[in-house]
Amino acid sequence: MTFQELGLNAPIIKALEDMGYQTPTPIQEKAIPPALAGRDVLGCAQTGTGKTCAFAAPILQRLSAGQRPGRPIRALILTPTRELALQIQENFELYGKNLPLRSAVIFGGVGQNPQVDALRRGTDVLVATPGRLMDLYQQKFVDLSRLEIFVLDEADRMLDMGFIHDVRKILRWLPEKKQTMLFSATMPPEIADLVNSLLRDPVRVAVDPVSSPVEVIRQSVYFVDKGNKTKLLAHLLEELRVKNALVFTRTKHGANKVAKDLAKLGVTAAAIHGNKSQTARQQALADFKEGRVQCLVATDIAARGLDIEELSHVFNYNLPEVPETYVHRIGRTGRAGHGGTAVALCDYAEIPLLRAIEKLMGRSVPVVEDHPWPMVVLEAPKRDKNGRIVNEEDAEARAAARERSAARRAAQREKESAQPAPKAGKKGGRKAAGESAPEPAAPAEPILRQARPKLTRPGERLDTGSAMPVVEFTKPDPLAGDRIMDATARLLAPRPGAAESGSGGRRRRRSRKGGGEDREAAQPRREKAPEQKPGKKKGEKAPAGESGSGQGKKDGQGKKGKSRRRDGRRPMEPQRPHTKDSTEQNSLMKPFYLTRD
Repeated sequence: MTFQELGLNAPIIKALEDMGYQTPTPIQEKAIPPALAGRDVLGCAQTGTGKTCAFAAPILQRLSAGQRPGRPIRALILTPTRELALQIQENFELYGKNLPLRSAVIFGGVGQNPQVDALRRGTDVLVATPGRLMDLYQQKFVDLSRLEIFVLDEADRMLDMGFIHDVRKILRWLPEKKQTMLFSATMPPEIADLVNSLLRDPVRVAVDPVSSPVEVIRQSVYFVDKGNKTKLLAHLLEELRVKNALVFTRTKHGANKVAKDLAKLGVTAAAIHGNKSQTARQQALADFKEGRVQCLVATDIAARGLDIEELSHVFNYNLPEVPETYVHRIGRTGRAGHGGTAVALCDYAEIPLLRAIEKLMGRSVPVVEDHPWPMVVLEAPKRDKNGRIVNEEDAEARAAARERSAARRAAQREKESAQPAPKAGKKGGRKAAGESAPEPAAPAEPILRQARPKLTRPGERLDTGSAMPVVEFTKPDPLAGDRIMDATARLLAPRPGAAESGSGGRRRRRSRKGGGEDREAAQPRREKAPEQKPGKKKGEKAPAGESGSGQGKKDGQGKKGKSRRRDGRRPMEPQRPHTKDSTEQNSLMKPFYLTRD
């Protein structure tokens, strides 16, 4: 069968022929026709069989049938890793180079501005990782309202517990009416129900048994102690005349360590894992593909979907804890039907993992016993209180992380101590002409600074740094009692003598000279005050009612109506009774509520 018989148009067939594709693979032969018809597709095939072309070619042909104004996003491909996203987008460009369509890729680890610019220019096909897609969608840079096709690549990885929440959140943003396709190398039964809920009347395509390894790959296992794995790896690279090799480790720390140890033994190697920047990861992958690096040491981030042409060997430096991951690892070689070699280095603690892999494949892996470092340590692995195997590499990775943190802190302290102190006189301008430099003073004895007291309260000590002055709180907590409302109560409490004054506001008081006259008795004379002539003789006594300053203001006389003493000075104000404030009395709240009607 040919691609033309599958129903693909001439521009796509021409692009496939330029890439060397002559006949379709089994997964392409079974998945392309229903995908062109708009059906949902569930594709399960072993890795390296051309699943990307199985969904990319139908998408390009369907989108090229009619353009949309403004170039909205019409197809979304969701992938688990950045490298796989870049590879899929490159394939879309190659397959659709003869079509007037535009594709873009977005992923984390790099700046978003170039990706945002590509989205603003318009794109028909968007390839994305979940994290960056959610980020740009929440920033209103991604519009999925007119989406027509949704593809979930590496579905078993995307739908496991690490990605299931992200996938469900993204699915809520997509239109209800769309075509959905899921492709993966493995399809464990525990996620089959979830996959069925995402697809509507799908066409199931399974060209090989689930989780079966590629038959053309030659597999072997070497039993070796953990401390001799790097030596054996370097020996095999030379003995087997390895052109290029992909080495898998469990941890990021292990990948860095193996790459450094191989470099010490004369093997060119580079590490690639999640802690590396996206630029460093792409550079290491490019150097490996171009032959400048013989070994690429990677974690499982590189096990999914990476297409490395003519990769001769895959080494499992550490066996994976998930048996399905072994299938993805060895599937990096033997691509497109070519032969390949997969070698596993197994220590005594990893024997149970090897048995689980063999059970999954339904066959045993051949053991190679003739090598310089046979296994001699036959001790059972350490287990924690829950019975789980304690991996020493994890402890080494944590210790290395602590050492790096301590080194960064030490470097920061050294940098701060090495900064020169500001020179005196710099702000004062230039030195006067002829002025000689002052002689250096004799080094003074160091002055021991006393530790600055910290802000304290009973039962605790608070450090405010330089943001607040240092205060020592020795009084009881003002919030502990009922004094917190003293200021408000002082404003609301009735004033002394207000009950006797009545509505007129008149208060009884004795005159300044002690004559015993009250204000009511002085009222008649106060009414005659306006009839007096302004010029009175010196020594003439003023009426008793005109001596009070407050009363003169009430009668409209102001300051001029005030009486003066014989020496010309104003009379002294009477001393008011002392009222205790909130610091001198227990509380004002209780008396206020008791006297209040």
